[in-house]
Amino acid sequence: MVIKMARNSMIQPLFVRLETAAKLLDMKPAEFRQLVEAGALPGPVRHERWDVEQIRSIMRGDAVKPHEEFEI
Repeated sequence: MVIKMARNSMIQPLFVRLETAAKLLDMKPAEFRQLVEAGALPGPVRHERWDVEQIRSIMRGDAVKPHEEFEI
């Protein structure tokens, strides 16, 4: 996700709301929320915002714990 700013500069968000976090994973917010409640995805880190890098790391498999088996 990239946000276009004035004068053609681009900003990539560091933290996002639930709805945007779900969109990043091509999910509906309710589905994303269920995975968070089940512990398959992390919860918000601050001010009800999700860390975009943490979500990327999980989806790439970089943050998976060996004893956890969640399918996303």
